[in-house]
Amino acid sequence: MYRWANDLFPICRSITGKGAEETLRYIQTILPEMEIRKVPTGTKAFDWIVPQEWEINDAYIADERGDRIVDFKKLNLHVMGYSTAVDETLSFEELDSHLYSLKDLPNAVAYVTSYYERRWGFCIAHSQREELRKEPHKKYRVKIDSRHFDGHLTYGECVLKGESEKEILLSTYICHPSMANNELSGPVVAAALGRYLKEAPRRYTYRIVFAPETIGSIVYLSANLKTMKERTIAGFVLTCIGDDRCYSYLSSRYGNTLADKIAIHTLKYIAPNFKRYSFLDRGSDERQYCSAGVDLPVCLIMRSKFGEYPEYHTSLDNMGLISPAGLEGGFNAVKSCLDIAEANYVYTNTVLCEPQMSKRNLYPTMSAKGSADKVRTLMNFLAYADGTNDLIDIAEILGVYAGDLIEIANILTKARLVTRNDDL
Repeated sequence: MYRWANDLFPICRSITGKGAEETLRYIQTILPEMEIRKVPTGTKAFDWIVPQEWEINDAYIADERGDRIVDFKKLNLHVMGYSTAVDETLSFEELDSHLYSLKDLPNAVAYVTSYYERRWGFCIAHSQREELRKEPHKKYRVKIDSRHFDGHLTYGECVLKGESEKEILLSTYICHPSMANNELSGPVVAAALGRYLKEAPRRYTYRIVFAPETIGSIVYLSANLKTMKERTIAGFVLTCIGDDRCYSYLSSRYGNTLADKIAIHTLKYIAPNFKRYSFLDRGSDERQYCSAGVDLPVCLIMRSKFGEYPEYHTSLDNMGLISPAGLEGGFNAVKSCLDIAEANYVYTNTVLCEPQMSKRNLYPTMSAKGSADKVRTLMNFLAYADGTNDLIDIAEILGVYAGDLIEIANILTKARLVTRNDDL
Protein backbone atom coordinates (compact mmCIF):
# COMPACT_ATOMS: atom_id res chain seq x y z
CA MET A 1 0.00 0.00 0.00
CA TYR A 2 2.83 2.38 0.82
CA ARG A 3 4.43 1.72 -2.56
CA TRP A 4 1.13 2.37 -4.33
CA ALA A 5 0.74 5.66 -2.46
CA ASN A 6 4.29 6.64 -3.36
CA ASP A 7 3.60 5.96 -7.05
CA LEU A 8 0.40 8.04 -6.94
CA PHE A 9 1.78 10.91 -4.86
CA PRO A 10 3.14 13.13 -7.70
CA ILE A 11 -0.14 13.18 -9.67
CA CYS A 12 -2.06 16.46 -9.71
CA ARG A 13 -5.61 15.36 -8.93
CA SER A 14 -8.73 17.48 -8.81
CA ILE A 15 -12.48 16.86 -8.94
CA THR A 16 -12.17 16.39 -12.71
CA GLY A 17 -9.34 16.02 -15.18
CA LYS A 18 -6.40 13.87 -16.18
CA GLY A 19 -5.07 13.44 -12.65
CA ALA A 20 -8.20 11.71 -11.40
CA GLU A 21 -8.31 9.50 -14.50
CA GLU A 22 -4.63 8.57 -14.18
CA THR A 23 -5.17 7.69 -10.53
CA LEU A 24 -8.13 5.46 -11.37
CA ARG A 25 -6.21 3.70 -14.13
CA TYR A 26 -3.44 2.93 -11.64
CA ILE A 27 -5.95 1.57 -9.11
CA GLN A 28 -7.43 -0.54 -11.88
CA THR A 29 -4.08 -2.35 -12.19
CA ILE A 30 -4.47 -3.36 -8.53
CA LEU A 31 -8.19 -4.05 -8.73
CA PRO A 32 -9.05 -4.97 -12.34
CA GLU A 33 -12.69 -5.52 -11.37
CA MET A 34 -13.10 -1.76 -10.92
CA GLU A 35 -14.89 -0.03 -13.79
CA ILE A 36 -14.13 3.59 -14.69
CA ARG A 37 -17.22 5.66 -15.45
CA LYS A 38 -17.55 9.16 -16.88
CA VAL A 39 -20.34 11.68 -16.30
CA PRO A 40 -20.60 14.63 -18.74
CA THR A 41 -20.29 18.27 -17.76
CA GLY A 42 -23.72 19.76 -17.14
CA THR A 43 -25.28 16.57 -15.75
CA LYS A 44 -27.71 17.42 -12.96
CA ALA A 45 -27.23 15.54 -9.71
CA PHE A 46 -29.81 16.54 -7.08
CA ASP A 47 -29.07 20.22 -6.35
CA TRP A 48 -25.70 20.16 -8.15
CA ILE A 49 -24.42 20.31 -11.72
CA VAL A 50 -21.27 18.49 -12.88
CA PRO A 51 -18.80 21.35 -13.47
CA GLN A 52 -16.54 21.89 -16.43
CA GLU A 53 -13.42 19.79 -16.58
CA TRP A 54 -10.16 21.46 -15.54
CA GLU A 55 -6.83 20.86 -17.22
CA ILE A 56 -3.51 22.32 -16.09
CA ASN A 57 -0.19 21.92 -17.87
CA ASP A 58 2.14 24.34 -16.11
CA ALA A 59 2.23 27.26 -13.69
CA TYR A 60 4.91 29.40 -12.14
CA ILE A 61 5.94 32.73 -10.69
CA ALA A 62 9.27 33.90 -12.14
CA ASP A 63 11.46 36.77 -10.99
CA GLU A 64 12.96 39.45 -13.24
CA ARG A 65 15.81 37.12 -14.26
CA GLY A 66 13.31 34.46 -15.34
CA ASP A 67 14.07 32.12 -12.45
CA ARG A 68 11.00 30.26 -11.19
CA ILE A 69 10.55 31.08 -7.54
CA VAL A 70 7.23 29.18 -7.39
CA ASP A 71 6.94 26.15 -9.65
CA PHE A 72 3.87 23.94 -10.11
CA LYS A 73 6.02 21.22 -11.65
CA LYS A 74 8.00 20.91 -8.43
CA LEU A 75 4.95 21.01 -6.12
CA ASN A 76 1.42 20.86 -7.52
CA LEU A 77 -0.04 22.37 -4.33
CA HIS A 78 1.44 25.71 -5.43
CA VAL A 79 -1.56 26.37 -7.69
CA MET A 80 -5.04 26.99 -6.34
CA GLY A 81 -7.18 24.14 -7.60
CA TYR A 82 -9.32 25.05 -10.62
CA SER A 83 -7.41 28.29 -11.24
CA THR A 84 -8.22 30.12 -14.46
CA ALA A 85 -5.45 30.85 -16.94
CA VAL A 86 -3.25 33.89 -16.45
CA ASP A 87 -0.13 35.25 -18.15
CA GLU A 88 0.85 38.67 -16.80
CA THR A 89 3.71 40.66 -15.33
CA LEU A 90 2.73 42.04 -11.93
CA SER A 91 4.33 43.80 -9.01
CA PHE A 92 4.24 42.00 -5.68
CA GLU A 93 1.69 44.59 -4.59
CA GLU A 94 -0.60 43.45 -7.42
CA LEU A 95 0.22 39.77 -7.00
CA ASP A 96 -0.31 39.63 -3.24
CA SER A 97 -4.12 39.40 -3.40
CA HIS A 98 -3.71 36.18 -5.40
CA LEU A 99 -1.36 34.55 -2.87
CA TYR A 100 -2.39 32.17 -0.07
CA SER A 101 -0.22 31.19 2.87
CA LEU A 102 -0.43 29.99 6.49
CA LYS A 103 0.94 32.22 9.23
CA ASP A 104 0.86 29.42 11.79
CA LEU A 105 2.81 27.04 9.50
CA PRO A 106 5.23 29.47 7.84
CA ASN A 107 7.19 26.82 5.92
CA ALA A 108 4.22 24.80 4.67
CA VAL A 109 2.28 25.28 1.44
CA ALA A 110 -1.50 25.29 1.90
CA TYR A 111 -4.01 23.35 -0.20
CA VAL A 112 -6.60 25.81 -1.56
CA THR A 113 -9.32 25.34 -4.19
CA SER A 114 -11.98 27.41 -5.93
CA TYR A 115 -14.15 24.93 -7.81
CA TYR A 116 -17.33 26.93 -8.27
CA GLU A 117 -16.07 30.52 -8.49
CA ARG A 118 -13.64 31.48 -11.24
CA ARG A 119 -10.41 32.93 -9.88
CA TRP A 120 -6.69 32.21 -9.96
CA GLY A 121 -4.10 31.99 -7.26
CA PHE A 122 -0.84 30.57 -5.96
CA CYS A 123 -0.16 28.94 -2.59
CA ILE A 124 3.29 29.61 -1.13
CA ALA A 125 5.06 29.31 2.18
CA HIS A 126 4.31 32.28 4.41
CA SER A 127 8.02 32.79 5.04
CA GLN A 128 8.56 33.21 1.28
CA ARG A 129 5.62 35.59 1.03
CA GLU A 130 7.09 37.77 3.78
CA GLU A 131 10.42 37.91 1.93
CA LEU A 132 8.68 39.01 -1.26
CA ARG A 133 6.75 41.63 0.67
CA LYS A 134 10.01 43.48 1.41
CA GLU A 135 10.14 44.62 -2.24
CA PRO A 136 6.52 45.45 -3.06
CA HIS A 137 7.26 47.08 -6.43
CA LYS A 138 9.43 44.29 -7.82
CA LYS A 139 7.97 42.70 -10.96
CA TYR A 140 7.12 39.02 -11.46
CA ARG A 141 6.04 36.97 -14.45
CA VAL A 142 2.92 35.08 -13.43
CA LYS A 143 1.69 32.25 -15.61
CA ILE A 144 -0.96 29.53 -15.20
CA ASP A 145 -1.42 27.38 -18.29
CA SER A 146 -4.87 25.93 -17.61
CA ARG A 147 -8.27 25.67 -19.23
CA HIS A 148 -11.88 24.84 -18.41
CA PHE A 149 -13.97 22.95 -20.94
CA ASP A 150 -17.00 20.73 -21.26
CA GLY A 151 -15.71 17.27 -20.42
CA HIS A 152 -16.40 14.72 -17.72
CA LEU A 153 -16.30 13.87 -14.06
CA THR A 154 -14.72 10.43 -13.61
CA TYR A 155 -15.16 7.86 -10.85
CA GLY A 156 -14.39 4.21 -10.23
CA GLU A 157 -16.82 1.52 -9.10
CA CYS A 158 -16.14 -2.07 -8.12
CA VAL A 159 -19.05 -4.36 -7.21
CA LEU A 160 -18.00 -7.76 -5.82
CA LYS A 161 -21.02 -10.05 -5.78
CA GLY A 162 -21.70 -12.13 -2.68
CA GLU A 163 -24.21 -14.82 -1.74
CA SER A 164 -26.66 -12.07 -0.81
CA GLU A 165 -27.77 -8.95 -2.65
CA LYS A 166 -27.39 -7.07 0.63
CA GLU A 167 -24.42 -4.75 0.34
CA ILE A 168 -21.59 -3.23 2.34
CA LEU A 169 -20.28 0.07 0.97
CA LEU A 170 -16.64 1.18 1.02
CA SER A 171 -16.16 4.72 -0.29
CA THR A 172 -13.07 6.87 -0.73
CA TYR A 173 -12.03 9.88 -2.81
CA ILE A 174 -9.48 10.60 -5.58
CA CYS A 175 -9.55 14.38 -5.98
CA HIS A 176 -6.67 15.89 -3.98
CA PRO A 177 -3.19 16.63 -5.34
CA SER A 178 0.01 15.56 -3.59
CA MET A 179 -1.10 14.78 -0.04
CA ALA A 180 -0.55 11.39 1.56
CA ASN A 181 -2.81 10.84 4.56
CA ASN A 182 -5.73 13.04 3.54
CA GLU A 183 -5.73 11.82 -0.06
CA LEU A 184 -3.89 8.62 -0.84
CA SER A 185 -4.32 6.53 2.29
CA GLY A 186 -8.03 6.04 1.58
CA PRO A 187 -7.72 4.83 -2.03
CA VAL A 188 -4.81 2.47 -1.37
CA VAL A 189 -6.49 0.91 1.67
CA ALA A 190 -9.74 0.58 -0.29
CA ALA A 191 -7.87 -1.06 -3.18
CA ALA A 192 -6.14 -3.49 -0.80
CA LEU A 193 -9.47 -4.35 0.84
CA GLY A 194 -10.97 -4.97 -2.59
CA ARG A 195 -8.13 -7.31 -3.45
CA TYR A 196 -8.64 -9.15 -0.15
CA LEU A 197 -12.42 -9.38 -0.54
CA LYS A 198 -12.39 -10.74 -4.07
CA GLU A 199 -10.43 -13.78 -2.83
CA ALA A 200 -12.51 -14.28 0.34
CA PRO A 201 -15.85 -16.13 0.72
CA ARG A 202 -18.45 -13.36 0.63
CA ARG A 203 -21.82 -13.49 2.32
CA TYR A 204 -22.48 -9.89 1.31
CA THR A 205 -21.97 -7.98 -1.90
CA TYR A 206 -19.37 -5.21 -1.65
CA ARG A 207 -19.69 -1.87 -3.44
CA ILE A 208 -16.36 -0.02 -3.52
CA VAL A 209 -16.47 3.57 -4.81
CA PHE A 210 -13.52 5.80 -5.77
CA ALA A 211 -14.95 9.24 -6.54
CA PRO A 212 -14.13 12.95 -6.20
CA GLU A 213 -15.12 14.11 -2.74
CA THR A 214 -18.54 15.81 -2.38
CA ILE A 215 -19.52 16.27 -6.05
CA GLY A 216 -18.45 12.71 -6.85
CA SER A 217 -20.49 11.08 -4.10
CA ILE A 218 -23.46 13.32 -4.96
CA VAL A 219 -23.25 12.27 -8.61
CA TYR A 220 -22.85 8.63 -7.61
CA LEU A 221 -25.84 8.74 -5.26
CA SER A 222 -28.00 10.45 -7.87
CA ALA A 223 -27.45 7.48 -10.17
CA ASN A 224 -27.57 4.68 -7.58
CA LEU A 225 -29.63 5.84 -4.60
CA LYS A 226 -32.64 3.57 -5.10
CA THR A 227 -30.51 0.42 -5.25
CA MET A 228 -28.28 1.53 -2.38
CA LYS A 229 -31.21 2.34 -0.08
CA GLU A 230 -32.70 -1.08 -0.76
CA ARG A 231 -29.50 -3.06 -0.30
CA THR A 232 -26.96 -1.27 1.91
CA ILE A 233 -26.72 -2.71 5.42
CA ALA A 234 -23.49 -0.92 6.40
CA GLY A 235 -20.90 1.37 4.90
CA PHE A 236 -17.55 2.92 5.75
CA VAL A 237 -15.92 6.04 4.32
CA LEU A 238 -12.14 5.56 4.17
CA THR A 239 -10.04 8.68 4.59
CA CYS A 240 -6.99 9.73 6.63
CA ILE A 241 -6.25 6.11 7.43
CA GLY A 242 -2.48 5.90 6.94
CA ASP A 243 -0.62 7.57 9.81
CA ASP A 244 0.29 5.79 13.04
CA ARG A 245 -0.75 8.31 15.68
CA CYS A 246 -4.21 7.12 16.70
CA TYR A 247 -7.49 5.60 15.51
CA SER A 248 -10.69 7.61 15.10
CA TYR A 249 -14.36 6.97 14.48
CA LEU A 250 -17.02 9.41 13.24
CA SER A 251 -20.64 8.37 13.52
CA SER A 252 -23.52 8.32 11.10
CA ARG A 253 -26.13 11.05 11.55
CA TYR A 254 -27.70 9.44 14.63
CA GLY A 255 -24.92 6.95 15.41
CA ASN A 256 -27.35 4.02 15.61
CA THR A 257 -26.66 2.00 12.46
CA LEU A 258 -25.10 -1.44 12.07
CA ALA A 259 -21.96 0.25 10.73
CA ASP A 260 -21.67 2.33 13.92
CA LYS A 261 -22.23 -0.75 16.07
CA ILE A 262 -19.54 -2.74 14.26
CA ALA A 263 -17.02 0.12 14.18
CA ILE A 264 -17.37 1.02 17.88
CA HIS A 265 -17.13 -2.60 19.01
CA THR A 266 -14.13 -3.36 16.78
CA LEU A 267 -12.16 -0.26 17.73
CA LYS A 268 -12.89 -0.82 21.41
CA TYR A 269 -10.91 -4.04 21.23
CA ILE A 270 -8.20 -3.31 18.67
CA ALA A 271 -7.58 0.34 19.67
CA PRO A 272 -9.11 0.99 23.12
CA ASN A 273 -7.97 4.63 23.15
CA PHE A 274 -9.60 5.50 19.83
CA LYS A 275 -11.03 9.00 19.44
CA ARG A 276 -14.77 9.27 18.96
CA TYR A 277 -16.47 12.01 16.93
CA SER A 278 -20.14 12.74 16.26
CA PHE A 279 -21.81 13.58 12.95
CA LEU A 280 -21.54 17.23 14.00
CA ASP A 281 -17.79 16.84 13.32
CA ARG A 282 -18.40 15.58 9.77
CA GLY A 283 -16.38 16.73 6.79
CA SER A 284 -16.05 14.02 4.15
CA ASP A 285 -18.53 12.03 2.07
CA GLU A 286 -20.46 10.85 5.12
CA ARG A 287 -22.18 14.22 4.69
CA GLN A 288 -23.80 12.91 1.52
CA TYR A 289 -24.38 9.25 2.43
CA CYS A 290 -26.02 10.19 5.74
CA SER A 291 -27.90 13.30 4.60
CA ALA A 292 -31.59 13.54 5.42
CA GLY A 293 -33.56 11.51 2.91
CA VAL A 294 -30.51 9.51 1.83
CA ASP A 295 -29.90 8.04 5.30
CA LEU A 296 -27.50 5.26 4.39
CA PRO A 297 -25.93 3.39 7.36
CA VAL A 298 -22.44 4.84 6.90
CA CYS A 299 -19.73 5.93 9.34
CA LEU A 300 -16.00 6.66 9.20
CA ILE A 301 -13.00 4.72 10.46
CA MET A 302 -9.79 6.77 10.37
CA ARG A 303 -6.39 7.10 11.92
CA SER A 304 -5.91 10.84 12.69
CA LYS A 305 -9.14 12.61 11.74
CA PHE A 306 -9.18 15.19 8.97
CA GLY A 307 -8.78 18.71 10.30
CA GLU A 308 -7.38 17.43 13.61
CA TYR A 309 -3.72 16.93 12.70
CA PRO A 310 -1.49 19.94 12.00
CA GLU A 311 -0.29 18.79 8.58
CA TYR A 312 -3.83 18.47 7.20
CA HIS A 313 -4.39 20.21 3.83
CA THR A 314 -0.75 21.30 3.55
CA SER A 315 2.46 20.18 1.89
CA LEU A 316 3.47 18.65 5.23
CA ASP A 317 0.94 15.87 4.60
CA ASN A 318 3.60 14.02 2.65
CA MET A 319 4.87 10.46 2.38
CA GLY A 320 6.71 10.89 5.66
CA LEU A 321 3.42 11.38 7.50
CA ILE A 322 2.04 7.97 6.58
CA SER A 323 3.85 4.68 7.05
CA PRO A 324 3.56 1.03 6.03
CA ALA A 325 2.61 0.20 9.63
CA GLY A 326 0.01 2.98 9.72
CA LEU A 327 -1.60 1.78 6.49
CA GLU A 328 -1.52 -1.82 7.70
CA GLY A 329 -3.25 -0.78 10.92
CA GLY A 330 -5.95 1.06 8.98
CA PHE A 331 -6.43 -1.89 6.66
CA ASN A 332 -6.68 -4.35 9.55
CA ALA A 333 -9.20 -2.19 11.41
CA VAL A 334 -11.59 -2.10 8.45
CA LYS A 335 -10.93 -5.75 7.57
CA SER A 336 -11.84 -6.71 11.15
CA CYS A 337 -15.11 -4.80 10.81
CA LEU A 338 -15.91 -6.62 7.58
CA ASP A 339 -15.03 -10.02 9.06
CA ILE A 340 -17.39 -9.38 11.97
CA ALA A 341 -20.13 -8.16 9.61
CA GLU A 342 -19.84 -11.39 7.63
CA ALA A 343 -20.39 -13.48 10.80
CA ASN A 344 -22.95 -11.20 12.42
CA TYR A 345 -26.17 -13.24 12.52
CA VAL A 346 -28.88 -13.33 15.15
CA TYR A 347 -28.39 -16.66 16.92
CA THR A 348 -31.14 -18.82 18.46
CA ASN A 349 -30.84 -21.90 20.68
CA THR A 350 -32.41 -25.06 19.30
CA VAL A 351 -32.50 -27.04 22.59
CA LEU A 352 -34.60 -26.29 25.64
CA CYS A 353 -32.64 -26.15 28.88
CA GLU A 354 -28.91 -26.76 28.84
CA PRO A 355 -27.89 -29.13 26.03
CA GLN A 356 -25.75 -32.18 26.77
CA MET A 357 -22.45 -31.03 25.33
CA SER A 358 -20.38 -34.13 26.05
CA LYS A 359 -22.32 -36.33 23.62
CA ARG A 360 -21.42 -33.83 20.94
CA ASN A 361 -17.74 -33.91 21.96
CA LEU A 362 -18.02 -30.30 23.08
CA TYR A 363 -17.54 -30.82 26.82
CA PRO A 364 -15.22 -32.96 28.98
CA THR A 365 -16.78 -36.31 29.93
CA MET A 366 -15.11 -36.23 33.34
CA SER A 367 -16.07 -33.50 35.78
CA ALA A 368 -13.16 -32.09 37.75
CA LYS A 369 -12.05 -28.70 39.00
CA GLY A 370 -11.19 -26.51 36.01
CA SER A 371 -12.47 -28.97 33.41
CA ALA A 372 -15.22 -26.62 32.21
CA ASP A 373 -13.11 -23.46 31.97
CA LYS A 374 -12.23 -23.90 28.35
CA VAL A 375 -15.88 -24.20 27.33
CA ARG A 376 -17.24 -21.49 29.58
CA THR A 377 -17.38 -18.93 26.75
CA LEU A 378 -19.14 -21.48 24.56
CA MET A 379 -21.79 -22.07 27.24
CA ASN A 380 -22.14 -18.33 27.83
CA PHE A 381 -22.72 -17.85 24.13
CA LEU A 382 -25.54 -20.40 24.27
CA ALA A 383 -27.05 -18.67 27.30
CA TYR A 384 -27.63 -15.48 25.31
CA ALA A 385 -28.44 -17.04 21.92
CA ASP A 386 -32.14 -16.45 22.51
CA GLY A 387 -33.12 -15.03 19.14
CA THR A 388 -32.83 -11.40 20.22
CA ASN A 389 -29.04 -10.95 20.15
CA ASP A 390 -26.66 -10.87 17.22
CA LEU A 391 -22.98 -11.77 17.45
CA ILE A 392 -21.97 -8.27 18.55
CA ASP A 393 -24.70 -8.11 21.21
CA ILE A 394 -23.53 -11.43 22.67
CA ALA A 395 -19.90 -10.27 22.59
CA GLU A 396 -20.83 -7.06 24.41
CA ILE A 397 -22.75 -9.01 27.09
CA LEU A 398 -19.83 -11.40 27.59
CA GLY A 399 -17.25 -8.63 27.50
CA VAL A 400 -15.23 -10.22 24.71
CA TYR A 401 -14.25 -9.30 21.15
CA ALA A 402 -16.79 -10.47 18.58
CA GLY A 403 -13.99 -11.66 16.32
CA ASP A 404 -13.05 -14.18 18.99
CA LEU A 405 -16.61 -15.56 19.03
CA ILE A 406 -16.78 -16.34 15.32
CA GLU A 407 -15.21 -19.79 15.73
CA ILE A 408 -17.52 -20.61 18.65
CA ALA A 409 -20.56 -19.50 16.64
CA ASN A 410 -19.47 -21.74 13.80
CA ILE A 411 -18.95 -24.73 16.11
CA LEU A 412 -22.41 -24.33 17.64
CA THR A 413 -24.01 -23.86 14.23
CA LYS A 414 -22.31 -26.99 12.89
CA ALA A 415 -23.49 -28.94 15.95
CA ARG A 416 -27.04 -27.66 15.26
CA LEU A 417 -27.27 -26.16 18.72
CA VAL A 418 -28.05 -22.72 17.28
CA THR A 419 -29.66 -21.44 14.13
CA ARG A 420 -28.57 -18.29 12.33
CA ASN A 421 -31.07 -15.63 11.35
CA ASP A 422 -30.14 -13.19 8.58
CA ASP A 423 -32.63 -10.51 9.66
CA LEU A 424 -30.43 -8.13 11.63
